[in-house]
Amino acid sequence: MTAATEKVVEKVQEAVHPRNDIPGVPNSVPPQLDEPTEPVGPLPPKPDQSGPDTYSPTGQPTGASRKEFAQGGEYLTTAQGARLYDTDHSLKAGPRGPVLLQDHHLREKITHFDHERIPERVVHARGAAAHGIFQGYGTAAGISKAAFLGKDVETPVFVRFSTVLGSRGSADTVRDTRGFATKFYTDEGIFDLVGNNIPVFFIQDAIKFPDVIHAGKPHPDREIPQAQSAHDTFWDFVTLHTEATHHTLWNMSDRGIPRSYRMMEGFGVHTFRLVNAEGATTLVKFHWKPKLGVHSLVWEEAQITAGMDPDFHRRDLFDAIEAGAFPQWELGVQTFPDTEDQLFEGIDLLDPTKIVPEELAPVQPIGLLTLNANTSNFFAETEQVAFHLGNLVPGIDVTNDPLLQGRLFSYLDTQLTRLGGPNFNQLPINRTHAPVNDMLRDGMHQTAVHRGVAPYRPNSLDGGCPFLAGADTGAFIEVPVEVPAARKVREAAASFDDHYSQARLFWLSMTSTEREHIVAAYTFELNKCYEAVIKERALTVLANIDPVLCAEVAAGLGLPAPAATVALTEPVPSPALSQLGARWPVDGRIIGIVTAGDQDLTAVRTARQTVLDAGMVPLVIAPTGGVLDTDGEPVTVQRTFATARSTEFDAILVAGTPAPGADAYGARDAKVDDDVAVGAGIDPRVLLMLTEAYRHGKALGTWGDGVDALEAAGIAPDAPGVVTAADAGAALEAVTELLARHRAWDRFTPAV
Repeated sequence: MTAATEKVVEKVQEAVHPRNDIPGVPNSVPPQLDEPTEPVGPLPPKPDQSGPDTYSPTGQPTGASRKEFAQGGEYLTTAQGARLYDTDHSLKAGPRGPVLLQDHHLREKITHFDHERIPERVVHARGAAAHGIFQGYGTAAGISKAAFLGKDVETPVFVRFSTVLGSRGSADTVRDTRGFATKFYTDEGIFDLVGNNIPVFFIQDAIKFPDVIHAGKPHPDREIPQAQSAHDTFWDFVTLHTEATHHTLWNMSDRGIPRSYRMMEGFGVHTFRLVNAEGATTLVKFHWKPKLGVHSLVWEEAQITAGMDPDFHRRDLFDAIEAGAFPQWELGVQTFPDTEDQLFEGIDLLDPTKIVPEELAPVQPIGLLTLNANTSNFFAETEQVAFHLGNLVPGIDVTNDPLLQGRLFSYLDTQLTRLGGPNFNQLPINRTHAPVNDMLRDGMHQTAVHRGVAPYRPNSLDGGCPFLAGADTGAFIEVPVEVPAARKVREAAASFDDHYSQARLFWLSMTSTEREHIVAAYTFELNKCYEAVIKERALTVLANIDPVLCAEVAAGLGLPAPAATVALTEPVPSPALSQLGARWPVDGRIIGIVTAGDQDLTAVRTARQTVLDAGMVPLVIAPTGGVLDTDGEPVTVQRTFATARSTEFDAILVAGTPAPGADAYGARDAKVDDDVAVGAGIDPRVLLMLTEAYRHGKALGTWGDGVDALEAAGIAPDAPGVVTAADAGAALEAVTELLARHRAWDRFTPAV
């Protein structure tokens, strides 16, 4: 950092930046009004930002600062470091003459720009990621010799969350399966745990993966709808290919629209084989359990959010980390004996469309994941990270799950196209933290500078190096599982044929509120289909899950409910499958504080500070932006009545009764009903915010004459989840207690 840059940084550190308490500040130093003229070097990253650890392409720690991977110097240069005096004008033959071919700067700048984009992922294109630490509990020692699972061992990780169907530019809150991919940079090599927020998948065999994705993607003739399953091709496939029934039901539940990545469960989907130090094996399923509990959006809330803030989930993740509310998940495993038939309680462990209820096999915690740093460059890290299920370490191996087996091929294959050749593992975000001596040479984008003359084995010219390792020197050795003699077939085991009993288990395990949401989701999605026969076929599938589910959806479609075509089972419900009923921490929740302007600012200040002290994020909402009470202790406005929407907040506090703002008329803001604005005496956008929040089951709190705003919105002060208190502190205390249940669920009256 240059002296001039240090001076700028010191100056801002001495100042009180009005946005420091609120996440979302664009850079580590606030801008000045006029264009800067004094040369300074690149500014340091924000405190919440990090980057890949500094390892060489061959896994050697370099000891270099992360800033050595970033740009340097005060002056604009070419890619080769030659300083430039102008970048606004091409080199011409006179001011009005033609551009000269010799303009190397123009050609370099435009050529690089033309090649800035790489192919997006075929699936999971829309994603967000963060850095963190995984700490082992040591409780897995009896089942796995993987060193990173040892007691108090800390391992750097990079975690990417994603949606499956949409493009990179799609919205975060669509109904879809979410990816939950974790890269562990262990001392024994990279371990990638690449899973989803749903524990089962649509298909049992990887050969069907192109089919399900082609069916779920936009129709090829019109390229619509984007990031949605509510269309004919998706439902045509899943109603004909009924092994998709279980996953589809999860997707139609609240699990398909999570509140945030921080409140999303993760699953390894497949059954893996762990090996301990003595060579004994255990079959396991991996689970990520969020410390904040599992919570989802309601459907209307998700739809509004997709328009108001399509970046809702990634913003929530980044802002929580910036605010110090670090998201955490416990990694746990369900364990099963490694028997010859690989069944547990009659459940085929190799069938990725099946779960094992936690009541039959409890999830045993083995470590804690904490995300504590945002990326410093989205493309270099989030977009270029390459996961692969074949990235394994000693102590963890795969099974014969046919979906897992195909993924072992597909992930490696796709990186060759996306990242331009076989050396994608040398990108900083993908570099292992273990020494590499692989005898792989050359290829596009080779950044290692290999030595020696004998990249082959055996050799004597390089002294025999590299040598083969044994089990006593940390080699990864596949478990010598005996493969029974069999004929080549394109078939599945008979145990894969049950497509309905576990879907029925899931339905019966839901609360009445969650069942209502499932009915609404199926009704919405199927009503978006054009072909009546697809709707009729879907109802037959639903009849094989539950007659009530089928009848309720049929009523919404205006079609008769068919009878089941299979005998319905009567499984014991699994309470662990429901998201409701428990209480959870409120870290990082967003609290909107509505104020009329300069009225009762003492209470607003108190509420704001109390929210911060509780580990939550306060956003002050006022008629206009700027700062309130410039003569006293200033209160910065983060949202105006024009820019705020209820979907951004987990709860809302109302201080005072804000009169209509100067822009509160329909021609200026479409959220305004001119008749309401004239008649109520309260800004109609505040009334809309309150009615939406109430409809979505969110906690509302008021004190003083703030109750008038509730009554004007048609909300009874004694309604469930509504707090009227003597002061701001008491209101917030009661609202915080309500937030622990996520929503005021008793506002909803279920019919099923």
